[in-house]
Amino acid sequence: MDTVVKHKPKYSGKRYRLDKPELLAPAGNLEKLKFAIHYGADAVYIGGQKYGLRSNADNFSFEEMREGVEFANKYGAKVFVATNIYAHNEDLEGIEEYLRNLYEVGISAVIVADPVIVDTARRVVPNLEVHLSTQQSTVNWQAVKFWKEEGLPRVVLGRETSLAEIQEIKDHVDIEIEAFIHGAMCSSYSGRCVLSNHFTDRDSNRGGCCQSCRWKYDLFEDARPETTWVSEEQAQEDRAVQQFKLGVTQLPLFAEEDNAFTMGSKDLCMIGNIPDLIDVGVDSFKIEGRMKSIHYVATVVNVYRQAIDAYMADPEGYELKQEWIDEMNKAANRPLNTGFFYDTPDHEDHIYEPEEKAAPYDFAGLVMSYEEETGLVTVQQRNHFKPGQEVEFFGPGGTFFKQKIDTIWDEEGNELDAARHPLQLVRFKVEQPVKYFDMMRKKK
Repeated sequence: MDTVVKHKPKYSGKRYRLDKPELLAPAGNLEKLKFAIHYGADAVYIGGQKYGLRSNADNFSFEEMREGVEFANKYGAKVFVATNIYAHNEDLEGIEEYLRNLYEVGISAVIVADPVIVDTARRVVPNLEVHLSTQQSTVNWQAVKFWKEEGLPRVVLGRETSLAEIQEIKDHVDIEIEAFIHGAMCSSYSGRCVLSNHFTDRDSNRGGCCQSCRWKYDLFEDARPETTWVSEEQAQEDRAVQQFKLGVTQLPLFAEEDNAFTMGSKDLCMIGNIPDLIDVGVDSFKIEGRMKSIHYVATVVNVYRQAIDAYMADPEGYELKQEWIDEMNKAANRPLNTGFFYDTPDHEDHIYEPEEKAAPYDFAGLVMSYEEETGLVTVQQRNHFKPGQEVEFFGPGGTFFKQKIDTIWDEEGNELDAARHPLQLVRFKVEQPVKYFDMMRKKK
């Protein structure tokens, strides 16, 4: 990414309702929710135990939702719930009670794709905001206008929408626009994929996507003889024979030393393009990743928080900092690009060879307390580390430094040769002050 030295705003339209873009982060469980908000998210989106598209995430009980809402309220943040399956008949039983419970625990909005759930939410809990899910593949201003006239205050655009199309939408419709600006991209159209259904009998649009596009594949050529005209009876017989011989009539189109290929796309990253997103009027910057780690969520949220705040404080003097790019790369799982915002992605924006796991760092510890007089920190172990190892500390707002760990003690003052046990509390000296909830990471 090239560093942006200065930027002059070019969007002259009106920003509707939100004077500053909302930073919306994923939270796969209660702990991730707290990290996302602590590191700067204005809002988080979570999944309940029904009606969402991430059935493999931890997801939230109503009790956990209530605790999450209480935590968010302390920071002036909001909690949204993804209720964005495409419902079959049997899925709709209990939806009214579920929506009432969401409203009762203090959820600010539901993110919905199915028109039946949209209608049910507006009828049963009229004071609960309904945001249109990206699963609706909304990419033009007339569709956005339709949903506004249906009473929805916000639309999450399909990932296929360009910046030019977003500006046109904002020019025509007075509504909040939410757009994904970071995270994994689906190789299908707005998630409308059925590979998972066919390969594993798991419905992608009911929360069961197995990420078939990320699997490794080999290529074969069917070595059946050339087609000739035959009778229907003979054709039936030939098909049966070919089915029987299927295992021995396929010729590999690869050598043994070749890598298997995948069909997954590169990940989206717009940290280098914050001014353009703000200029066209995107109201909510959405980060993908309810299944991602705490380290990923905290790092990505922290970087976007700093960039948004810097731009809003001084648009014309805004500069993209190299340290933000460096931080983002420490959490990247795949190669990055800008998705559909500027151009239609082509073959270069897909990953056809085994993915290089770009994220070179592990979350090693969480700061629980710091003694200014002694310089001692108490860290909760999240990954093995030991004396002599170089680590990095980082926290909200850009706190960052590196150091080598010296002597480690346990809570009783016994010297340790390593911090080996999950959630173990250990102490050692740090070279700079740290705060509660700062994080420590190490190279893999």
